[in-house]
This record gives sequence, structure tokens and C-alpha cells, in this order.
Amino acid sequence: MRSRFESDRQLTARMLVTMFLLGLVYVAFVAALIALLDSLTLVIVIAAGLLGAQYWFSDRIALYAMRGRLVTPEEQPRLHGIVDRLCAGADMPKPQVAVSEMDLPNAFATGRNADHAVVCVTTGLMRRLETDELEGVLAHELSHVAHRDVAVITVASFLGVLAGLTVRVAFYSQLFGGGRRDQNTAALFAAVMAVSALVYVVSFLLIRALSRYRELAADRAAALLTGRPSALASALTKISGDVARIPTRDLRTAQAFNAFFFAPALRPGSAVAVLFSTHPSLERRLEALAEISARLSGDTR
Repeated sequence: MRSRFESDRQLTARMLVTMFLLGLVYVAFVAALIALLDSLTLVIVIAAGLLGAQYWFSDRIALYAMRGRLVTPEEQPRLHGIVDRLCAGADMPKPQVAVSEMDLPNAFATGRNADHAVVCVTTGLMRRLETDELEGVLAHELSHVAHRDVAVITVASFLGVLAGLTVRVAFYSQLFGGGRRDQNTAALFAAVMAVSALVYVVSFLLIRALSRYRELAADRAAALLTGRPSALASALTKISGDVARIPTRDLRTAQAFNAFFFAPALRPGSAVAVLFSTHPSLERRLEALAEISARLSGDTR
């Protein structure tokens, strides 16, 4: 799909490299497990089926998990109006539009491609933002769809879960399934767990690097499409400030979707936010938007 969103060759290259490296890692990982353990075939087949389901039905799964529902233009004329304008300006198909009845101010896009995509916003976000700020957030989410990174991050994130699930099932099947429990067996499983830990760490670093860059790319594309980077910066500032006032229980519920959110469901400044966030820091995003604003205004100082 081609759109008027500014193409980002660095993002495309990073997505290709990330998926290629993850593919190599997991092919080697599964091959090693099959060679070491003879009880994994069914597990791998089931896991592959789950991956396929995640890819084909990611939009429905995400909506269900976030208590979102599709809305019509009659139900949400303001929201549909903004999406209509942005899609017309970007020359891209209009995704389905959904609303989640959550006070957490956030938005996300999901789906395997532009023809099977959903953009969802929370009622907390709509209540807090002005129209131009909401437009910036929606342009950010639409750029994820246009750049196809939604599908890539969906698959990449699921592969980490797949590795953990495969090793866990293998471990418990051997632990409770009988068989020899000698020093060779202990050494074998120590090796399996060490390899799995290495795979997880490599996957974690690759996914975090891609995720942080894709958020900067989406900010940049949205700012250039709308021509109002200041509105997007204002939305970011409001959301980050209000997330700190959301109850911890609600934040924990939403954290599984941090890789897809416009802003992470983490308290700003916490050690967890710095080390494990799927997004660049607020300061980094605001700095990048300020540079775009200066460029658009012709200030080259």
C-alpha cells in the first residue's frame, strides 16, 4: 500500500533486519530443541497455529482484550470525521474505528494490513484532548498502519512468548513425564534453559530497539502529515502527565499492550519505564517534534 505518509527507509530496513535476525534465532532455537528433546513436535505445531491466529485475528484479539468496540459515524461523528480527513490527506484506506471504555488516555492501531486494520482510542483520551491534539494522535496511529510496522511488531512480540511457552512445556513434560533423571539429563536441561534465556534476551533487545524507533518514525510522519507537530507534542505531554494519576491496577492491566499504545502505560520516570519501555522517553519525543517544528517554520538555527 502506498500513501502520502512520508516513507521511512530506516524503519523499513530495521523491520527487515529485525525479522531476519529473529527468524534465524528462532529457527536455530527450535532446531536445537527438536534435536535435544523428542517431545516438542506437537508443541511447535500448536504454537505455530497460535502464531497464525495472532497474525490473522490480531485486530479482534486486541479489541477484546482492551474492551473496545467498533463504532459507527453516527455514534462517534467527531472521531470518524478526524479519521476521514486524515485518510483522505494520506491517500490510504480508512481502517475500522473503535472506542475502548477506559479512563486510561491512550490509543492503538492493530491489524495485519491496511485493509484489515483497526484504530482504537479510549474514552479517557477523547475526553482529555482537543480536536487538533486528537488528530495528531490518530495520525500517529495511522502511520503505523501505513508503514506496516503494526504487523511486524505483532509477530515479533509473539515470538518471545512462543519461546517461553515451548521451553516451559518441554521442561514440565520431562519433569513430570518420567524418564531418566541422571547427570546427563540435568546437564541437558541446564543447556536448554541457558539457550532459551539467551534467545529471550536477544529477542527483547531487538524488539525494544525496533519499537522505540518506530514510535519516533510515527511521530515524525504524523507531524509532517498534519503540519502541526506542536499539537502532537501537547497531546504527548497531557497523556504522560495524566498516566501518573491512573490507578496502578489499571496500568498493570494495560501494560501487556504497551508495544501497541501511543504512550506506554508506565509511570514516567520510574526505573521500569526507563529500562523496559517500548517507547522513547517523553523528552526524546518532544525534542524530535521540536526539531520538526523548527524545520517546518524555516528556522535552521
